Amino acid sequence: MRIALGVEYDGSAYCGWQSQPDGRTVQDVVQLALGQIAGELISVIAAGRTDTGVHALEQVIHFDTQALRPLTAWVRGVNALLPSNIAVLWAHLVDDEFHARFSAQARSYSYYLYCRQVRSALQHGKVGWFHQSLDVDKMREAAQYLLGEHDFSAFRASACQAKSPVKSMNVLDIQQQGEMIRLDLTANAFLHHMVRNIVGCLVYVGKGKHQPQWIKQVLEGRERSQAAPTFSPDGLYLRRITYDAKWGLPQLK
Repeated sequence: MRIALGVEYDGSAYCGWQSQPDGRTVQDVVQLALGQIAGELISVIAAGRTDTGVHALEQVIHFDTQALRPLTAWVRGVNALLPSNIAVLWAHLVDDEFHARFSAQARSYSYYLYCRQVRSALQHGKVGWFHQSLDVDKMREAAQYLLGEHDFSAFRASACQAKSPVKSMNVLDIQQQGEMIRLDLTANAFLHHMVRNIVGCLVYVGKGKHQPQWIKQVLEGRERSQAAPTFSPDGLYLRRITYDAKWGLPQLK
């Protein structure tokens, strides 16, 4: 049988989601706990990978198992075995055709950027930080150039394994409350470091290093070297994976 799970985690202590031979990852820890409940080795597939230090409000994964367990065992039972910085939110029995990655229609991320002269001690690891105020109106103007379907090669990490750099950005919304700026991004899929590279470029615009039209030049140039440095992972959250309603997933709203 195939089970889908919604998973929340604080990525600060992990080397990203994806299993690695030389690092402790969220996937490694989740698979170990699931295996203890199932009584067999469990291998999971996630909707998307998150980098070192990146968090998830609702990562979606699936796995196949021969173990017959109530759905509550895949939630409360697994959570009893997980560290406090990872939690299973829900479990749902799905058809074998469901695939956490390939059935996903869109991915949504949020980036929280704290803007003040000194860094925050209380929000360390949970928000990005910039040492001065930013012009949010200019950042919003720049963001408009990234909406729609484009070749995002300029915002792609050199280690990116995606087959195509062409992605469709549906949402890039920027809101400010006091010293906190929140950026919400939704696309059909994202390239490696794409969100953090976009944030870095928008910060360049917000601090006045470039005018909003510069983003269009970077996008059309398709050269990573023309864009800003990759921004910190601390404030980045995988917020939601969108699926067709036919799967009936009990996702968070």
